[in-house]
Amino acid sequence: MSSGPVLVSILIPVYNEAAYVGEVIERVRAVALPPGVAREIIVVDDGSTDGTRAIVESLRGDDLSLVTSERNGGKGVAIRRGIAAARGDVILLQDADLEYDPAAHPRVLAPILEGTAAIVYGSRFRGEIRGMSPANRLANLILRAATNLLYGSSLTDEATAYKAFRADVLRGLTFRARRFEWCPEVTAKCLRAGHRIVEVPVGYRARSVGQGKKIRWWDLVHALWTLARYRLPGLPRLLRLRRAPEGVAR
Repeated sequence: MSSGPVLVSILIPVYNEAAYVGEVIERVRAVALPPGVAREIIVVDDGSTDGTRAIVESLRGDDLSLVTSERNGGKGVAIRRGIAAARGDVILLQDADLEYDPAAHPRVLAPILEGTAAIVYGSRFRGEIRGMSPANRLANLILRAATNLLYGSSLTDEATAYKAFRADVLRGLTFRARRFEWCPEVTAKCLRAGHRIVEVPVGYRARSVGQGKKIRWWDLVHALWTLARYRLPGLPRLLRLRRAPEGVAR
């Protein structure tokens, strides 16, 4: 990137994370970024009903803005709203549940700030994973295999929530995803556009459904479908045509 001042927009989509969001924000603020790099934090509250919004409001400052929605639209919708509000040269995604430690921000941002990459994924499988269930590990391996098979890539962690982009690259794409399928959608569209995705190791501490984890098994199915539809753009049309006679008959 240029040698001038750089602004990093850190997007935090959040839904009912009152137990964690305050600590996440404080940890993000505590991270020391390189000289000449400034930070804006954009929290997108996706219709929380547990007091999350009030906690974020109490922490607002010159470095933190809050985008709100009265209804829950899904993580993909929240990310899209955050991208629209971001002013930065670089956009980094940070989950609000502390599975990913904000201390990794300098490592994830480094290739973009150094001008050696436009897209960086923080790979849990190149770092340290703690507490991931066998089912979730298998789902991640399936997504990795599907991505690499369909797009000829060599990613180790397609589903990581730590994704950073040069802002002009991200704004050059359009998105339709509403829920967790935003991750495979952005991966598919970046790879189809010929962008190289660089991976760096990050740590990961999994939480359980009982602790508030929201992703479910059907999100794996939706993710696989998303990867396939953007690699084979005629697939949705073919499926609609095959279903049409049944619809006419009813």
